Amino acid sequence: MEKIYLVAGARPNFMKIAPIVRALQAHGGLEFKIIHTGQHYDREMNDVFFEELGIPQPDVFMGAGGGSHSQQTGKIMVAFEELCQAGRPDAVLVVGDVNSTLACSIAARKLNIPVAHVEAGLRSGDMTMPEEVNRVVTDSITDWFFVTEPSGIAHLKREGKKDAAIYYVGHVMVDNLLYQAQKLADSDTSRFETSKIKAAHQINGGRYGVITLHRPSNVDSIDVMARVCGALRQIAAELPMIFPAHPRTRNSLVRFGIDLGPNVTLIGPQAYMSFLDLWKDAAVVLTDSGGLQEETTALGIPCITIRDNTERPVTVEEGSNVLAGTDPVRIIAEVRKVLRGEGKRGRRPHLWDGKAAQRIVEILAAELARDTPEKKGFEEPFH
Repeated sequence: MEKIYLVAGARPNFMKIAPIVRALQAHGGLEFKIIHTGQHYDREMNDVFFEELGIPQPDVFMGAGGGSHSQQTGKIMVAFEELCQAGRPDAVLVVGDVNSTLACSIAARKLNIPVAHVEAGLRSGDMTMPEEVNRVVTDSITDWFFVTEPSGIAHLKREGKKDAAIYYVGHVMVDNLLYQAQKLADSDTSRFETSKIKAAHQINGGRYGVITLHRPSNVDSIDVMARVCGALRQIAAELPMIFPAHPRTRNSLVRFGIDLGPNVTLIGPQAYMSFLDLWKDAAVVLTDSGGLQEETTALGIPCITIRDNTERPVTVEEGSNVLAGTDPVRIIAEVRKVLRGEGKRGRRPHLWDGKAAQRIVEILAAELARDTPEKKGFEEPFH
């Protein structure tokens, strides 16, 4: 039976591989191991976390994180190479655009192990973003491209990738979102910190907004941070805001002496389910997160993205997302549209139907049946 290594390096990666794990379990025709590179240590990733995702704990924890981008990437490459040499998987599946995605793709490809990339082809066009570098380089050595939206196909074709290797399958993040939303509907949410905060806002007026900011371009510059936070403070005078603040963001608020005012409730980072419970009922979400642009589109929640570009244009073209940049006037104007009932709701893009992982597993099984380990080997280059 062919064996696949599923690579995750940070908590959001597990949201993406979880539907694939569940689909592999249902398929039964492929062996797999979940590899946690340890790129990020997260105390929230405990037994309950994996139980909520409906998947087992990782089979391997490499503990290779920490350091600069280059140090982290190098450590993960070395550790993953040793793991592949010992375990000899028939394929490596990576997701997203973190350093683990890049490092494990390179290590696998150097050993002539084929690489499958989930969320392939996404491009922001901004090579100052570490994620963009990771995407471009990973896709340059990927064998099977699993694409979430039409722009991904266009980018990959423009970069010379063969049509036969590109698969438009939908989005595993949406698979996971729909799975978790159903679990949330069947569970007691009173245990969440956010439920009390949300209830207080709903009692006091019925509507609230949610903020997330974490990108260095937004939170490491006093000019940008002050400009954005000034807009948030003004918006909060009209719509109370709840802000689960990343530690980096909270440190910047303190370092720059920025006061968000009394109508912005700062809370700590949230586990997936409690955060979903918070934003799914929000009037509007303001964010610089790539994943949240997609998730809000999937549930039809108006989203204002505080970035000048997005690698997920389908959320703007078809979904509920608006690119506002960091211009306070534009940000405030877009939120006021939502408050007037003119915010975008959009529609859920094609194949964002909760079955992307099932498609991926069926394709991988067919590809691996054609390209058996005897054909590939570890000595001869793949293809």
